[in-house]
Parts: sequence; structure tokens; C-alpha cells
Amino acid sequence: MTEKIGVLGTKAPQHTGAERVVSAPLPTVYGKFQAVGYLDHDRGDEQVALVYGDIGGEGVLTRLHSECLTGDAFGSQHCECGDQLAAALRAVVAEGSGVVVYLRGHEGRGIGLLAKLRAMALQAEGLDTVEANLALGLPVDARDYGVAAEILRDLGVRSVRLMSNNPRKREALTDNGIQVTETVPLLIPPCENNITYLRTKRERMDHHLPHLDAVAHWF
Repeated sequence: MTEKIGVLGTKAPQHTGAERVVSAPLPTVYGKFQAVGYLDHDRGDEQVALVYGDIGGEGVLTRLHSECLTGDAFGSQHCECGDQLAAALRAVVAEGSGVVVYLRGHEGRGIGLLAKLRAMALQAEGLDTVEANLALGLPVDARDYGVAAEILRDLGVRSVRLMSNNPRKREALTDNGIQVTETVPLLIPPCENNITYLRTKRERMDHHLPHLDAVAHWF
């Protein structure tokens, strides 16, 4: 690769990892957040952290939310993603401070939108979410949380109370140098359309979803 040359023959800086690009106020129906935008130079994704209040550096209430167009924007009941995002935003406002890192490039647990739709079509034919990905020759979960840790460090966050039911997120943050002092469950009541999906996440992907026991015979 040819190195870029800046003015007066000096080499332009070659960025890697997450670079903070912009910060702007973002009033929402939940409260007024600060939207901090990042460019992930390693993957090419544009990322955003929604920061509420004075977050400090320790024990920050935090959600790492994987992009889900169908759930977040369209209100899909195939998953609980949209409800989890709303619950996380409400929680940080109720807390008085916190961060929601919205992770682009995580659509369909990292396989992309069209592949996710293909997997959903297979699930409609009877496969579970794990079987559908494998049938397409795709990984069950291709997400990487390294950029999330970089963003948190840039925001001055050293330890978090992590809103998640997924033990892999906790492990990933810890492996990337962010201490997780507490895991805060983010449990959404299931419905007829997502109960099979949620049970698969619990039984095959080790998600902590104890509330499903109470609805074992509902659907």
C-alpha cells in the first residue's frame, strides 16, 4: 500500500481502531443524549455511543447493543432487540447516567442483513437460529466487541455494569481490558413469535434467560 504524503512531504497519520469523529446532542423520546460518533478504521464501520449524563469512569451502566434493523427500526417480534434497546435507553436515563454503544456491523450476529433474512426464512421452515446459520455455511455468532472496548476507553470508562443476558459480551469486554463489575439482566417478556428463538438462545448459546421458565407452558 502506498503511504499518503501530507503537506511539506510529511506522512499523513495512518489511523487504526476507533477514531472519535464527532459529538452532538441527541434529544430522544427517552431523554437528551450526547451522540458520540466513531469511525472503526479496522472494519470500516461507523459506530455511535449514546451517552447520558456525567458517566464517570467506574461502574458505568452500559449496554452494548448489536445493530438489528428488523427489530430496532421495524419492530420485529422475531427477536427482542428493539425492546432491549428501548429498555436500555430508559434504564440509563432512570439511573441518571450511562452509555449505550450501538454496534454497526453486528446485524444478524455479524452475518449481515441479507444473510439474516435468509436465516429467518429457514427458521420459518422449522430450523432454529443456530441451525439456520450453519445450514447457510455461516458462523453462529461472528460478532467482535473489540471496538466497543475501544469506544468505552475513549469515553474514560474503566469498569461497567453491563446490561446483557449474553455471557460472551462480558467475556469480550474483560478480555479487552474493561472490567465488568456487575451483569444487569435485560429480560423482555416473550411472545408467541419469539419464544422459540429465545429458548434457542438460552439452550444453545448460554444466554441467561431465567424468565422463560415462567412461560414454559404458555406457547
